[in-house]
Amino acid sequence: MVGVPESHTGWTFITSHARVLAAIADNPSVRVRDIAAHCRLTERAVARIIADLEQGGYLSHTRDGRTNTYRIEPDKVLRHPAEAGLPVASLLSLLVQDETERIGKPVAQQ
Repeated sequence: MVGVPESHTGWTFITSHARVLAAIADNPSVRVRDIAAHCRLTERAVARIIADLEQGGYLSHTRDGRTNTYRIEPDKVLRHPAEAGLPVASLLSLLVQDETERIGKPVAQQ
């Protein structure tokens, strides 16, 4: 993962579950250690969140040697009644930046 953000105190708009899901969407082969560093969580908390997401049907994984590759279910709807009917893909479209935005290069004209 690219650069770890500064530590933050106080409340935020995005939950830890959403942050972990976005980190996985950004890199499906990301390590729990890297997710924890990026999201400012413990590895144990990330493992618990991944288990929650898998149990809820939002995420699955396959193991290849020592590497997990995650698969997000983009059509699975969000859990809260206020977001009823919205798929995970809608949330991730807001949270996962395009590579060109992340590295600060202009998008080529087509």
